[in-house]
Amino acid sequence: MNTSATTFEAGSTTAQPTLFLPALIGFFFSFRIFSVVLTVRVLQQDPQVGVAINLGVNFLLLLLVVFQTFGPAPRTLGSLLRLPCLFWVLFFLGFSGCSLIWSVADSLPAAAAFWGGMAADWAMVILLLRSGSISEVSSSLMKGIVYGACCVALVAWILPAQSDLRLGDEDLLGPNAIGYACGFAMFFAEYLILVRREKGPWKFSLVFLGITLLRSLSKTTIIAFIASGITLLLLDKSISRKTKVIVILSLIVIFILFSSLLVSYFSDYTDTGTDTGDQAESLSGRLGIWAYILNEAVDKPLIGHGFHSVWHVIPPFYTSQFEARHAHNELLQQFYAYGVVGIVMLIGLYGSFYRQIKKLPASPLKAMLSGLLVFVLIRGIADTEAFDLSLPLWAMTLFSALMAEAMLSPSQLDSSGATLPVSNLPVQTLSPG
Repeated sequence: MNTSATTFEAGSTTAQPTLFLPALIGFFFSFRIFSVVLTVRVLQQDPQVGVAINLGVNFLLLLLVVFQTFGPAPRTLGSLLRLPCLFWVLFFLGFSGCSLIWSVADSLPAAAAFWGGMAADWAMVILLLRSGSISEVSSSLMKGIVYGACCVALVAWILPAQSDLRLGDEDLLGPNAIGYACGFAMFFAEYLILVRREKGPWKFSLVFLGITLLRSLSKTTIIAFIASGITLLLLDKSISRKTKVIVILSLIVIFILFSSLLVSYFSDYTDTGTDTGDQAESLSGRLGIWAYILNEAVDKPLIGHGFHSVWHVIPPFYTSQFEARHAHNELLQQFYAYGVVGIVMLIGLYGSFYRQIKKLPASPLKAMLSGLLVFVLIRGIADTEAFDLSLPLWAMTLFSALMAEAMLSPSQLDSSGATLPVSNLPVQTLSPG
């Protein structure tokens, strides 16, 4: 049997060619948050049409991936399924799918479609990783994600500001979604710059996305990204002291430029004595949402309320009639949806991801992924996703494959980021480690 079918190829830090289909899928992953807005504001259709278009494109892309990857491949699907995090990824997909049986979702067909979309995201990535070079597929996917996020940022700047001066659409797209799309994509830009050493507009993209994140006034995402940035600067020895000083000074200047807007908004956020104090975006309002959903969650503590069980099930909050799509806390969301099993799955997923990061040698990849983990954990304190995790299952699988490849690479990075040649390693199969 050809050993190349069951192993990961050695990595490199040379520029990778951009593959069209992975790049297209990455672009879709980022830009799809605007599908409903564009459908309603440009095409003058109902929001449901935008949701249907979004899911339709999702499944169409999956069919394209299946068609393209059909046949012999550089590695077996079984070798990918032995990645350290894949047990928990498959467990999460399976349990969340089974939860449709007892879900209290307002529409079970809609819930099933959304679950199918989440599963399709993961299936596309796993099939692409099976069929091609992991470094080429991942780099192309990341480029698409960054380009898609930049388009999101551009459209967000063009749209009229909301009544509270934040980016987004008052009725269809909140600023938190825009901020998260920008913040999440910045890690892929960091990977292309620090790990792949790619040439291109990635540094400009990083600045543009960072400014848009700050302008979104997405509180938790901003705090999470600052913490992740500190983690990266502390751990990545390949970044020179001069560059670190420039980055810090640039951040200070940007914060000064936005200071009046930030102070005004954060004052409203912490204000509990005015009319804005009971709204969902205020601190007291967020606490009220947590208290209500926790009270509901303890009614079904073992297996929860099932997939997609918040939207149109939990009643609107406050005088603004805010309709929550999720619990605005990742741990609480998993407990409400899947009970104690959800908490176990969440710990298992992030725990396996952390253990794999910990095994990496000191390198830009380890520093970047450590920062990413800090980012999603802090962001999960006050925000989350309606269906997936803050670190989506497809992204966890992608980074897990990259880490497995790095551990089997015939070259390793020292703490300064320089490539040190070593003797060729024997062919190794991937262990679940």
